[in-house]
Amino acid sequence: MTDNAGTTRPRVRVAAYVIRHRAVPELLVFDHVGVPEAGTQVPAGGVKPGEGLEEAVLREVAEETGLLTATVVRPIAVEDKPHPDTGQPRRTGFFHLQAPADTSDEWEHHVHGDGEDGGLTFACRFLPLPLRQPLADDQDAWLGRIDPNWTTATGNTQ
Repeated sequence: MTDNAGTTRPRVRVAAYVIRHRAVPELLVFDHVGVPEAGTQVPAGGVKPGEGLEEAVLREVAEETGLLTATVVRPIAVEDKPHPDTGQPRRTGFFHLQAPADTSDEWEHHVHGDGEDGGLTFACRFLPLPLRQPLADDQDAWLGRIDPNWTTATGNTQ
């Protein structure tokens, strides 16, 4: 997408830090079943035309994990960073969401629809915070904005 000046505008995206509070706070993550090279991720994806950011983040969580009970707490950060594979510009809004404490520990979700994730299966689970290892594409970079104790130990300096 280019603007009138001919510069490429970033693709607008959202990413969800869905937190469940039990004995310790836990983050919802998933892995692509059969695609281990994709790495462990949080729900994230593009914002549709005319869609609000909070609406988009709730839709992405539902589409990628099947979780319908998450609620938005607040926006956390906006990150301008090129796509790791294509180098195309993208702007991602990170959001803190809350999941009920009684949400299942792990499940598999088959993505329906005709989007880029359609037909994929995601293995979803909660990991205790702070994470022991960084997420794919440094998606965990902003967890410390929710709680400084949640900064990934082996990861980022942001």
